Amino acid sequence: MNALDRLLPRWRSPLRGPWLTSVFAVALLVGIPVLFVTGLLSYAAYNPGLTPVNDKTPDKGLLGFYLFSWPTRPYWLYRVTQGVHVTLGIVLVPVLLAKLWSVVPKLFEMPPVRSLAHGLERLSLLLLVGGVLFEFVTGVLNIQLQYVFPGSFYPLHFYGAWVFIGAFVTHVALRLPRTVRTLRRRGPRGSPTEPLDATGLVSRDPAPPTASRRGALAMVGLGSLTLFVVTAGQSIGGSLRGTALLAPHGREPGSGPNGFQINKGMRSARIQERDIGPDWRLTVRGGARRSVLTRQEVARLPRHTAALPIACVEGWSTSDQEWEGVRLADLAALVGLGDAPPAVFVESVQRHGSFRTVALSADQVRDPRSLLALRVNGAELSPDHGYPARVIVPGAPGVMNTKWVRQLNFGESTWPT
Repeated sequence: MNALDRLLPRWRSPLRGPWLTSVFAVALLVGIPVLFVTGLLSYAAYNPGLTPVNDKTPDKGLLGFYLFSWPTRPYWLYRVTQGVHVTLGIVLVPVLLAKLWSVVPKLFEMPPVRSLAHGLERLSLLLLVGGVLFEFVTGVLNIQLQYVFPGSFYPLHFYGAWVFIGAFVTHVALRLPRTVRTLRRRGPRGSPTEPLDATGLVSRDPAPPTASRRGALAMVGLGSLTLFVVTAGQSIGGSLRGTALLAPHGREPGSGPNGFQINKGMRSARIQERDIGPDWRLTVRGGARRSVLTRQEVARLPRHTAALPIACVEGWSTSDQEWEGVRLADLAALVGLGDAPPAVFVESVQRHGSFRTVALSADQVRDPRSLLALRVNGAELSPDHGYPARVIVPGAPGVMNTKWVRQLNFGESTWPT
């Protein structure tokens, strides 16, 4: 008996076999490309081309070939794409775990390398399994706001996605013909076990069956459905947020006009009372011109309203909130940039954390719904929601809607280097 024969009897489930593995593979073949594309769109939504401010992956090189200026219309675009990305990722967890369980004998087969071609295949398998586990684990941790991994989430998840998708495409090219043949000639009827074949997935000494392959599929499907029910509400927002049992809770700042979801409040962002008190000033710069305004002076400028949600990379979003404030384009006009306002660099009084400073594109500045908001839902902004002033931009990720704004620098020549 060789090493492989001694190892395989450990895996005695009668359910394992090419057919069950192929069904899980097809589900992932549909879901993972959607995850990958929506993930790329999420990265594009940060407008990393506005360097060096927004670019969290400066060494991306050719991996950024697809980037484009993120639009402001439709205003719900990021809310939908990121909601799909996060919700689908959670829903696919049972399928992924079931797929890995179904092929575990192949992961431990002996000898590990039998030839050069086999070695390359095993390397692609290592990158595939390692990559998918890395992406799913870091993604779930990010959703729960648990940043226990080394380094920033953004470059880790971005580069990891490209490594994984390369291994995924290679694996699909190698295995898809066999998967199609397997699904055509086998089904869940008949014998509870599949006949031995060259895949090495079928146990040579199967244990007595305690469930059918249909039962296994139903169990995985029920797991995915359950995760959908307890996750999707955070992306839909409103009253359904209460059904999102897996979303981080305790982040609704009370009731009333300001009683909707936040990630960081005033205290967790280390904002001091003096930072947003009577001495607060808004500085607006454009070229050689500069204007410094008190909050009362900002409030006396022409004000407009916009009904917009907040949608974050973690997958949660609010329903539309009624924001009131001064258009960014009107603030650009204060420093002589009214005809065609350029991109703007937004600075917050926040001293710690990511995205305390961001850049917004010229298209975002020119959208009439892009505001420096002073009020929400008919009330003054609360300190947790960015008092005395915050940016709100249609279609932008939540972290781009900077809170506790202190300075707007219009035109890239005014940006710090």
